[in-house]
Amino acid sequence: MDLRVFNIPRYLSVQALFTDLSAPELERLAQGCVLRRLSRGETVFRVGEPCEEFHICVTGQVKLYAVSPAGAEKVIDLIAPGQSFAEALMFTGRPYIISAQALTDTLLLTVKKHAVEDEIARDPRFALRMLAGISRRLHGLVHDVEAYSLHSGLQRVIGYLLRDVDADNGDAPVTVSLPVSKATIASRLSLTPEYFSRVLHELEAAGLVRIDKRDIHILDAQALATYRSP
Repeated sequence: MDLRVFNIPRYLSVQALFTDLSAPELERLAQGCVLRRLSRGETVFRVGEPCEEFHICVTGQVKLYAVSPAGAEKVIDLIAPGQSFAEALMFTGRPYIISAQALTDTLLLTVKKHAVEDEIARDPRFALRMLAGISRRLHGLVHDVEAYSLHSGLQRVIGYLLRDVDADNGDAPVTVSLPVSKATIASRLSLTPEYFSRVLHELEAAGLVRIDKRDIHILDAQALATYRSP
């Protein structure tokens, strides 16, 4: 992608936070944006750094993670193209409380805090749209906590595999391609990599999935959804 011809106002216009903005508003907001290319493994930000912006993943994938005092890493979220992150923290005036790293070659659009605040000052409805986006992220985190607290490891893996599967798909086979390593997904689900792999092989032995490297072929989605270990 040639960054010289990347149309930032047009890209912003299709983001949920900015769909109602006028052309002049989008042009003003674009003046406070920066495009960043990151290589695989490159750091987006680290714990303790000032948070004066939020980010939208244009292409690639970003890992949000925390590291325990003992050095263990916990994946908080995996950010896909079109998703934004760090919006809520940007308004607190506090530094980053987690770290972010590009998992693949990634293009980020960074939106500066001053540009957002200027638009909020011009039109308070803009703040409502920002709050709606932040609320969606909070709802997702609450759902994660509920899953970790109330669902078994098996149920978490099955839920992850079926998260984007159409319930009306019937018994047609579906392929889920793991976007990152199994270890990263296991951390996202608060599981060990060994347990995650063991569950996948259990599901394969039960005739519910077929594993082909990172491609998980779901042979019977309805049966998978109701599966319980023998």
